[in-house]
Amino acid sequence: MIRPIVHDPFFLGQKSAPATEADRQVMTDLTDTLRANLDRCVGMAANMIGERRRVIVFCNGPLLTLMVNPRITAKSGPYDTEEGCLSLAGVRKTKRYQKITVSYQDAAFQPRTGTFDGFTAQIIQHEIDHCDGILI
Repeated sequence: MIRPIVHDPFFLGQKSAPATEADRQVMTDLTDTLRANLDRCVGMAANMIGERRRVIVFCNGPLLTLMVNPRITAKSGPYDTEEGCLSLAGVRKTKRYQKITVSYQDAAFQPRTGTFDGFTAQIIQHEIDHCDGILI
């Protein structure tokens, strides 16, 4: 189900709780909502649809990739950039890393680890910031 986008900075500024198997509908709704907003968005975190759970979905080339309970475990190549956000107006400066390694669970709650670089890494960092209550 496509859900409305949350714009409240107070809500978005709160840390998300770990996701559990009871959050499967959140995972589906988040994916549906990103798919409906692909013309203006490349990634979303569950708090953007009103759910404080550690779930993100993002464009990984032509595919949408879902991560449950993601954590960055390694990062290298810091750089400064500017980003916008579907939940917040304007563009803000932030620091990102060119290459990251992420530990997460897939949609079946199986543990995974992935290494990402470039724009995909930037998207993942932005969405994990959402999970951590960090607004750029």
